[in-house]
Amino acid sequence: MPITVSFETLPSGNWRVLCEGDLSELKADLASYDIECEGELRKNASINKIVAELIDDNLKRRFIAGLADTIGSTNPNHRRFTDEVQILSFELNGFNFSFVCDICRLLYSVNYLPDQILWNHPNFHCTKNSYDNKWRKGFKLRIQLDQYADFGAFAFKTKAESSKENLKRQQHAHDAVVCPEREVRATPSCVHPAEDDISLPANIREGHFIHNRHVCAVLGCEHAPYNKIKDLFSKAGELIIPFPILCKDKTDRIEEIIANDPLLANRNYSTLNIAVKSLYERFQTDQNSLMYGDADNKSGYPITEIMQGIAYVVAEQNELNGVRPQGNYIKLIERHISHNPDLSVEIRQPELLTPLVIIGSNGRGALIGARNPRVYEKLISISSDNDYKLCVRNITEEDLKDGES
Repeated sequence: MPITVSFETLPSGNWRVLCEGDLSELKADLASYDIECEGELRKNASINKIVAELIDDNLKRRFIAGLADTIGSTNPNHRRFTDEVQILSFELNGFNFSFVCDICRLLYSVNYLPDQILWNHPNFHCTKNSYDNKWRKGFKLRIQLDQYADFGAFAFKTKAESSKENLKRQQHAHDAVVCPEREVRATPSCVHPAEDDISLPANIREGHFIHNRHVCAVLGCEHAPYNKIKDLFSKAGELIIPFPILCKDKTDRIEEIIANDPLLANRNYSTLNIAVKSLYERFQTDQNSLMYGDADNKSGYPITEIMQGIAYVVAEQNELNGVRPQGNYIKLIERHISHNPDLSVEIRQPELLTPLVIIGSNGRGALIGARNPRVYEKLISISSDNDYKLCVRNITEEDLKDGES
């Protein structure tokens, strides 16, 4: 009996594929490749046995085309910073890091060079706020759309059409570069309590990751830029922050966070009423400056994070999307200063470099983590079972006091 296949788009935007008929042979065939026909396949599947039987590039590309049709997204928002670089994003749920690696290797084998992997890990989904627990957002394996369009194809008409429309947004074609030759630029990320979440595989759990290709190195990928990742370790104290870099929330929640953490609750805070205009002028003079710290030790609170916290606490509700200002946050501050030149905020400065507290008059607050590399580097070690896995212990009051001596 033949199998009939149909599909429909659900109101949620997801697709439902319906197979009808005698599916026993199909299920047995899939089981022979270690694919169980239960649950969400992309959460637990392995493609190793399938790939082993893809004997030439044509079969590999046809298989990849099937993945692109089913889990590939051509949403124009999947771009690299601007419309100039459009992206095809393979969307995967769960915590199957090995599956993501296997797809990446398959793409490499036919010269589809991945642009980036957004890993399902708090270091990438909650980079700045260690109190944000909404990090289980899945994986995104991204390749440049024009590179895929040169060799790949979409079977679904809607995907093919959206791909063509997205490519029209680009002015130029772009060449992809193999991972070992690409620049590795890392920005600071906060330590998140979910780094030891039981959902994460053992080789990832309890690690802190400073770049998406740092994960590749820990997983042993042959394309990982091992030397460049190791080079970043010498700056780990600058890149790994044991406090939230920027936490924005209602004042009650900010107060609750402080009360529930003895390290924060036991601080002596100096309460300052600071004119927003004076901080704005400081920001205009030096956007890289650190405040309320020690210049010799390169410690203190970044003016850029302070200004982002201020933008949140002074904004009107209609100027926010959630906790994010609509548009440029500095423009928002400029508008408020122009309407009220005497605008001020309450800043609570702790005697040790735990988070700075900003309180507004509208029920919102923010926590700003300090840069303190000389102290933070003492918290970081390399795992005993993996030369590329960084582990971070909890910071203590003694660490902070030693940093001042």
